[in-house]
Amino acid sequence: MAWKVGGALASLLVLLWVSNSAAVGPASEHAPARQDATQRGIWRRDYRAPAAIPFPESNPYTEAKAELGRRLFFDPILSGDRDRSCASCHVPNLGWADGRARAADLNAGDMDLRTPSLLNLAWQERLGWDGKFRTLESVSFFPINGPANMNLPTAEALRRLSEDEGYARAFAEAFPDPAVTKERVEAALATFERLIVSRPAPFDRWIAGDEGAIEAAAKRGFDLFNGKARCAACHSGWSFSDGSFHDIGTATGTDIGRGRFFPGSPALRYAFKTPGLREVSRRAPYMHNGAVPTLEAVIDLYDRGGIERPSRSPDIRPLGLAPSEKADLVAFLRTLSSEPGRVPALADLTPDTPRP
Repeated sequence: MAWKVGGALASLLVLLWVSNSAAVGPASEHAPARQDATQRGIWRRDYRAPAAIPFPESNPYTEAKAELGRRLFFDPILSGDRDRSCASCHVPNLGWADGRARAADLNAGDMDLRTPSLLNLAWQERLGWDGKFRTLESVSFFPINGPANMNLPTAEALRRLSEDEGYARAFAEAFPDPAVTKERVEAALATFERLIVSRPAPFDRWIAGDEGAIEAAAKRGFDLFNGKARCAACHSGWSFSDGSFHDIGTATGTDIGRGRFFPGSPALRYAFKTPGLREVSRRAPYMHNGAVPTLEAVIDLYDRGGIERPSRSPDIRPLGLAPSEKADLVAFLRTLSSEPGRVPALADLTPDTPRP
């Protein structure tokens, strides 16, 4: 069943593209070329798109719940001064982030961390740069209650929604009874957010077998990404994230990331979440604190290998990349963004109905 929503913002949901096959490039008459093509074909199979969006048994998909979540996401009713919504920081055309080095606070200053993208969170478990959130449902009231963020107490949020006739009807349609509760606000927002899925990109067409979808430089960059540069050690799979936490040898200062929850584990000191790379060319600046301005600078950072210390990931070490190899890596990363000017479309998937 297709999920349909009304209103001017309905077109802001993204479409999950499904690849049913992976293609292997044609082999030449030379043995090394055949070996390279075989290895590339093996790597390509790891990036095939999933067939459906997963929803947890504790919060199954329903159309009414998803529509309620959409309304809540774009409505400033959930901020103290009614001047911010979730979409103020998670902007669809900016890769569902905000384009800032660090998130803006209510006083026009900066928060400590960069706004993370909401793309493809349905496939993630631990959330937040330091993994403080166990589920997508548990995230919502952290920014809503945050004094520097939306600055709205839970009780006031529930009062506003309960007294709004439109929301009262929407909650009654989405849940067994009309009561507006914190848990139901969380469930609705999380249901909508699981539908935020990256659009098809040139890379996906190449994975599906269209050899002309990306240029030769990007194909060489793909080989480097999975081989010499070791990017795929952390940025793996269809969403380009292993969902884990790593010290890449760059963070300094008092924020030690995942390590503050595990002070006895040296390996987690300065470990931050591996972000997905979908729409990455639209999501500058980079890193958890927005410290790196461009993709080229990101490649240079990894090429240097970061600070040598006990917590640094074993996959991080100097790479010795040539300038041409760096350019190829950037060319590949740019193929992970959908075509400019494409308007995000409605997702029409449910957990049980893959798109044909």
